[in-house]
Amino acid sequence: MCGISGFVSKKNISIDELRTMNDSMIHRGPDDEGVEIFQMRGECSDYSVGFAQRRLSILDLSPLGHQPMHSKNGRVSVVFNGEIYNFGELKKELSSEYEFISTCDTEVIIAAYLKWGIDGVNRLNGMFSIAIYDRDTEKIFLLRDRIGKKPLYYELDGKDLYFASELKPIMLRPGFKQSIRQEVLANYLHQQYINAPDTIFENVYKLEPGAVLEFHAGEVKTYKYWDISTVYDEMSKDMVTDYAEAKEGLKSRLKKAVADRMIADVPLGAFLSGGYDSSLMTAIAQENSSEPVKTFSIGFNEERFNEAKYAAEVAKHLGTNHTELYISEADMFDLVDSIPQFYDEPFADSSQIATMMVSKLAKEKVTVALSGDGGDEFFCGYNVYRQVLQAQKLDKLGGMVHGICNIPGLKQLKVEDRLPFKVKVVSKNRDKKIKTQLGSPSYIERANKMALGNQKSCYFPIEDRYHSKNWQTRRMLLDMDTYLPGDILCKVDRASMKYSLESRCPILDKEVMEYSFRIPHEFKYMNGDKKHILKDIAYDYIPRELLDRPKVGFGVPLDSWLRGPLKEQLLTMCDVDFLKRQGIFDPEYTSKMINSYIATGDGGPATGANYSKITWSFFVFQQWYRRWMENR
Repeated sequence: MCGISGFVSKKNISIDELRTMNDSMIHRGPDDEGVEIFQMRGECSDYSVGFAQRRLSILDLSPLGHQPMHSKNGRVSVVFNGEIYNFGELKKELSSEYEFISTCDTEVIIAAYLKWGIDGVNRLNGMFSIAIYDRDTEKIFLLRDRIGKKPLYYELDGKDLYFASELKPIMLRPGFKQSIRQEVLANYLHQQYINAPDTIFENVYKLEPGAVLEFHAGEVKTYKYWDISTVYDEMSKDMVTDYAEAKEGLKSRLKKAVADRMIADVPLGAFLSGGYDSSLMTAIAQENSSEPVKTFSIGFNEERFNEAKYAAEVAKHLGTNHTELYISEADMFDLVDSIPQFYDEPFADSSQIATMMVSKLAKEKVTVALSGDGGDEFFCGYNVYRQVLQAQKLDKLGGMVHGICNIPGLKQLKVEDRLPFKVKVVSKNRDKKIKTQLGSPSYIERANKMALGNQKSCYFPIEDRYHSKNWQTRRMLLDMDTYLPGDILCKVDRASMKYSLESRCPILDKEVMEYSFRIPHEFKYMNGDKKHILKDIAYDYIPRELLDRPKVGFGVPLDSWLRGPLKEQLLTMCDVDFLKRQGIFDPEYTSKMINSYIATGDGGPATGANYSKITWSFFVFQQWYRRWMENR
């Protein structure tokens, strides 16, 4: 586990400049560093290649795990961030052809590439971002894991390529141009993150999950080796229609996924919220362990938000070594200023703050933590999936209402705009490419008016890629493609790596994900019961009464923060003269909107006037801008 960075460039970049880029991610790898520059040959002899890595030692703590790592014959060099969970199996398969000198998974990547070429990525089961330099072909490959657990950014500057695990090293490379990608701003304000392949900067991209980038002599091509829609279509042809068989098949794969993720040469524990997903992962981990598993949760002094007591009950039942920390609103507020340092492009999911706090707690005792991420997306756990089902049932009626509201005479009266919010959302939902993305038109209108220039859609107009007629399934696939890697996994990666903590997600194991596509949807959403089959497995380990309760979660009090202790900062950020100088947001409209919000407050969720969310997105952007654009 670490951070990687590098370049393929005709510019004369020194090893000290590469080291400066690399050291900006020291939090990702405090244990070791490696920085090397190579000269290409042949037709590419005017290029040099820089590979750098900051290492958080997890497997093979000896110097034999140092990166960049090179093949014995000198042909291949690799820098790698992540873990290959099936490295032991691959090592056995490859050992007759490759002489291994270490016990780490990085060397297995080299051996796999030498045997299978870049197609060897299909053999890797894990979370990873990888850069490979092949001296025989003078090609550089960038690879990202299937679901996007590990980040990988790259910049194309003419015929040069720069890459890194975070944006910071790219921003620090000599000659970097800080040009804002204007067209993503409305989507960011709406979604609260910037979806791959886009980033906040022109010419800088996120390598998409499940993708390969190939660079040769200044030419770049990218392609997917694993794609959500394609894999779902293929796997769903072979449905496991017997419930008992499906449950046992899923359970056995989860058990193997957890066992694989417990292989480490450093202390390991688990996040435990007391919910179904984290409790199940912890239960399986405890079953595999001869010692009490270290578990961690945070609690809140406000009783209606506090779930720590439930996590403590689960921990007691399982016999884990449990640690909990009660935090206050003031504790969370203290972390607001650190957001742009570790989320180095605008990222406004406010649950990042609680995630940072539980990561800090865990790091006091362990270096690796298991999590339950992925359970909601793959097994139908979010409340929005229930809303999507209702919208599908009402779609024909909504079409009729839409038609009536748009007949001559009524259309001019804007009758549809005056309908109750929940009715209006269904009646206006006519675009087949965004059917499951139910949103507030007024909210999206504000996002578009705030941002200057032509804007990308605030929706993801890609649902025609998914061939299921079930809207819940389509929305789940969309979330796997967008929200899961773009928000959830980004949030956890940056929060945990801030404290040099590795987070591992058994539910996002390749075999678990692909098997989930073979499980009929009615086993996941059974008679209104979300995540039914996953819950059923959890009940094999933990009594129902410890798990079955409404999920309350904890939301950062954005409205009271933005209209209270953050008010003066916010007013400065939306000052008309400042916005005119900045040239990113419409000065008059944005200032008026933010001032109106401060005066009147938030309408709240499901009202179409949840303006604390868009205001927080704006605040986080300006906070990021101040840190990375004004203070460089």
